[in-house]
This record gives sequence, structure tokens and C-alpha cells, in this order.
Amino acid sequence: MAETRVPIARYSTLREGAGISVRVRDMEVAVFLRDGTVYAFENLCPHQHIPVLAEGSLDGVVLTCPMHGWQFDITDGRCVHASGRLRTFTVHRDGDDVCIDLPEEEKEAWW
Repeated sequence: MAETRVPIARYSTLREGAGISVRVRDMEVAVFLRDGTVYAFENLCPHQHIPVLAEGSLDGVVLTCPMHGWQFDITDGRCVHASGRLRTFTVHRDGDDVCIDLPEEEKEAWW
């Protein structure tokens, strides 16, 4: 499936260890800056499908969901203490622009 590069933030506005949430198409994407690297993943905790991960606390590369304490490695999206993972996105930086790759939207059904 082809992908589209979508701008999500300005690098200069991101703060080390602090998350932001941005709306992309019909979803929220959580964006974190850690040691100069930008990580992006769907802002939806798989535990109870609540969009709060951007508000979570970051310790190193481990993000803790503020609702029930589930923890995720932001480098690959895997859950630290249980099965499951976050939907992560490939991040690109071009100067001050931060973009992610998203699959192209599916066309409407023909029927």
C-alpha cells in the first residue's frame, strides 16, 4: 500500500519529554521528543482505547499512560508489561518540519 507523507509539527515547538497531540485525518497522533529524536504513534491506549497517551509521563523511552499506568516503549510501540503495542508511524524531519508516513486513504467502496 502506498504511503503519504503528512506534516504534523514544527521541531522547534517540541519540548524534550513532553507530549503533544495532533489531529491527522480521523485520528489523534501523540508526538514526543526524546534525546533529539521525534517519535509518533496513535494517541490511543490499547488498554481501554482512551486517547490520552500524549498526556502521559515519559521516563527514558518508557511512556506511562495517565489513566491506568500501562507502559509502552516509544521507540517501537510495544507494551512493556503485557502483550499489545501502539500503532507507530515513521517520522521524517526536514529542517523544522516534522512529518509522518500514513497509508493512503482507502477509496470509497464501489457498491
